Amino acid sequence: MKKNLIKSLALVMAGIMSAGMLAGCGGKGDDVLTMATNATFPPYEFYENEKIVGIDAEIAEAIAGKIGMTLEIVDTEFGSIVAGVQTGKYDMGMAGMTVTDERKQSVDFTTSYATGIQSIVVKEGSPIQSLDDLAGKKIGVQQDTTGHIYAADEFGDEMVLPFNKGTDAIAALVSDKVDCVIIDNQPAKSFVEANEGLVILETNYATEDYAIAISKENTELLEKVNAALEELIADGTVETIINKYISAE
Repeated sequence: MKKNLIKSLALVMAGIMSAGMLAGCGGKGDDVLTMATNATFPPYEFYENEKIVGIDAEIAEAIAGKIGMTLEIVDTEFGSIVAGVQTGKYDMGMAGMTVTDERKQSVDFTTSYATGIQSIVVKEGSPIQSLDDLAGKKIGVQQDTTGHIYAADEFGDEMVLPFNKGTDAIAALVSDKVDCVIIDNQPAKSFVEANEGLVILETNYATEDYAIAISKENTELLEKVNAALEELIADGTVETIINKYISAE
């Protein structure tokens, strides 16, 4: 009987160890902060030597340090970020993301940490010289961005061509598949610098606030991230990071 008892205890211990091993193989630890982004949006997020860098990456790293977590960045399609945060697949979404009423129905947002401007990119010599000239033109946008939403609402879905990446929209402009591209101003500057013959119109299309998306179910994380972000804004860290990538004009 004693022998059977020892055998039973051994089986129980083995089961516990197996369960522990399985638990260790699945999911992220409590000390990992998963940030979803779309790393085709310089200077906010982009690849440098196979590593995602940029304004959002550095601010997120600083936030993770403040709350005692390790940052993990996941590169995904921009249009899937809000849904991924909403369902808990990612802890937060940070991708030069504009706060909109529509997005606020699905996720909560932190304090804004930057201001974005939607700009219009055209070829040199284009007949498009102002907002008034956009009617009837083919407009390239990055899918599911505010530029996409605003342009579709104002000019109609049939006049707007969405692309998965901003670089793809710019390539379509270069090859005359679209007449212009509406995209955030800072990425627009990078794209114009990299593609000869493109210019940004002096007229801004829209001004908006960037913030971090967090699940409505994760109020504890929202409070922690907000507190850390507000400290980083107050002590000048956020401004320093932004100035590192965006020179004063």
